[in-house]
Amino acid sequence: MSKKKSWGFWRRFWKNVQYALKNPLTYGYIAIFIVLAICTLLVFDSETKTESGITTLFDSVWFTLVAVVAGYFDYCVESVQGRISALILLALGMIILSVITGKIASVFMNMQMKKNKGLNKLKKMKGHFILCGWRPGFEKILDTVMNSNPDLTPDMMVLINEAPSEQIEQLRDQTRFKELKYVSGDYSDEAVLKRAHIQTAERALVICDRSKNFSNLEIDSRTVLAVITMENLNPGIYIAAELMDAKFQKHLTMVHCDEIILTQEYEHSLLATASSGMGYSNVVRALISDDADSGIIVEDIPADYIGKTYGELKQFLNSKPNFDGVLVGILLNTGNFHQRRTEALREAQKNPDINNVIDNLKKVKVLKSNEPVLAPQDDFVISKNSKSIIIRGKKEV
Repeated sequence: MSKKKSWGFWRRFWKNVQYALKNPLTYGYIAIFIVLAICTLLVFDSETKTESGITTLFDSVWFTLVAVVAGYFDYCVESVQGRISALILLALGMIILSVITGKIASVFMNMQMKKNKGLNKLKKMKGHFILCGWRPGFEKILDTVMNSNPDLTPDMMVLINEAPSEQIEQLRDQTRFKELKYVSGDYSDEAVLKRAHIQTAERALVICDRSKNFSNLEIDSRTVLAVITMENLNPGIYIAAELMDAKFQKHLTMVHCDEIILTQEYEHSLLATASSGMGYSNVVRALISDDADSGIIVEDIPADYIGKTYGELKQFLNSKPNFDGVLVGILLNTGNFHQRRTEALREAQKNPDINNVIDNLKKVKVLKSNEPVLAPQDDFVISKNSKSIIIRGKKEV
């Protein structure tokens, strides 16, 4: 061992000793050890002169260990001095056992409390869904998310928020939500996101947070900060974020947020259309269904039809005997920016020219994520990363 390493070892050792000496419990442990040693010596000194069977110091030490740990006498002491020492050993054994049991119970209770309050780091997860934020009616939002994603099991969902602990406990008391994972804290904080294993998550939804008395400006600012942090920690994650004010939309667009929901804008538009008396709101309600099998459905396009026309895809779907929907358009540039950028680089590698690489990256940057094209012409060519938009009615039972 080098002198530098040796000096570092002794320095750390001396610091640990100093810390131990400042702890009042250390002196309690030393006092107990001294009392045990004295009682052991007293038993040895007095019982070697009797017929108790204790003849060596080892016998006396064994007597002490059995008395303290098991509360049992392996030898029957006969002298007054030995019996008094035995009683002291029994009392110390009860105290030590109580302290150890209490400490173990305290550790387990602390672990359970931290788990219930979302303060523990979760076990390793991969491909999970993260839901950030909380507001009144959160149970309905969670229920709708699960209905819209039938492949998503509760144990693969992680909630991150600062909601009152009673609200989360009530939620997790329900059978359907019992397996939900929970992390308490500010979802825009990097450390909190890492506790939820953001690096290996597949999707994230950030809703407007009403867990505290935040202003609309604070809510949107935290949403933007959260999306930026998530994108830095996991560029491959698919993020949908809700905003109160449209002026923050450009910030999310700059960091390539995959979906941006402008809640108030949608509400105003719905109110405006409802004022016409034409029943638009009922149509929208039917289209935006919380059922994964009805309303507006986005489905994958068969690989054979990438590069073909919209008319050919429509003809193919209509010819399928089990097709029970109506094709209404194409969703372009699906997937997140990171995935499309990777694909662009792979395309560029086929022609390793620096100008070709730059052109491909520029194309990716100007593409809008999940851009719908409704009722295109039949000669519209279907590009890569596209999906079909289908309207499907509810099946009658």
